[in-house]
Amino acid sequence: MGPFPFSAIVGQEDMKQAMVLTAIDPGIGGVLVFGDRGTGKSTAVRGLAALLPPISAVAGCPVNSEHEGQIPDWAKVADRDVVEKPTPVIDLPLGATEDRVVGALDIEKALTLGEKAFEPGLLARANRGYLYIDEVNLLEDHLVDLLLDVAQSGQNVVEREGLSIRHPARFVLVGSGNPEEGELRPQLLDRFGLSVEVTSPRDIDTRIEVIRRRDAYDRDPVGFVTEWHGADMDLRARIVAARSALGHVEAGEDRLRDCAELCVALGSDGLRGELTLLRAARALAAFDGDTQVTRDHLRAVAPSALRHRLRRDPLDEAGSTTRVSRVVEEVLG
Repeated sequence: MGPFPFSAIVGQEDMKQAMVLTAIDPGIGGVLVFGDRGTGKSTAVRGLAALLPPISAVAGCPVNSEHEGQIPDWAKVADRDVVEKPTPVIDLPLGATEDRVVGALDIEKALTLGEKAFEPGLLARANRGYLYIDEVNLLEDHLVDLLLDVAQSGQNVVEREGLSIRHPARFVLVGSGNPEEGELRPQLLDRFGLSVEVTSPRDIDTRIEVIRRRDAYDRDPVGFVTEWHGADMDLRARIVAARSALGHVEAGEDRLRDCAELCVALGSDGLRGELTLLRAARALAAFDGDTQVTRDHLRAVAPSALRHRLRRDPLDEAGSTTRVSRVVEEVLG
């Protein structure tokens, strides 16, 4: 059974837009999705990964190296053929040990045989794909610290008894959870490029359509996926085209000023807000087939790029999205 088609997800437009933008430009920095249970959070990330083009990778490489020259020196890779693999989506469970996340180094074998005996972890498998953490706000502090280091460097480094192993670990981090079950540490919150709130639909017709599609998928998953295949492939084509066009999308001086004025007006700390806002707006412009970032693009992405960067914790502030929207209207007119 394939994953539920991304295009068939009813509503949740902010969440779907955020995930598409990070697929176009992974440098945006991942997506934080907070809200009700059963609103399609995990369904969306698996559906998006399934519709993305496969990656080219060395068949036997544990870190999905693009070609033989990128294979880490510790990896014993027998099959070095370059093949196409689905975009990885790796779950990081709350109870995972540090060794399971970063990988385990066999000290005894290393000391006695002089070999770098390393068992790769979840971060290795997630390289060039997605790392999904449900209930991210309940993740243990030491794992949060590890993720912060890896997210900043793009490298996973494991050091034990003077021995060191490293490998690339670049992935789109997708976290989800319920803010009522615990706050997210500000250091990790700031690492997410985009943040969206999802709620259960209140409209009866929308709820009926959700039920109808889910029931159709459960009864005949192959037929349902086939039915939505065309829509998913159209979306894939737009994402691929946007990736190619991204480097040619310009943002004029006026748009840079808009980014700075928005962040100053909202009181966001640091400059990560402006940079993320600009990247997200550029990705949206590329997705729309435009060659210039406009104020409309900034308006569309500002709530998701900035709401979690307010000085007061937006996860405890029910009106944070409204506040961002109000400031956007004041600044951009």
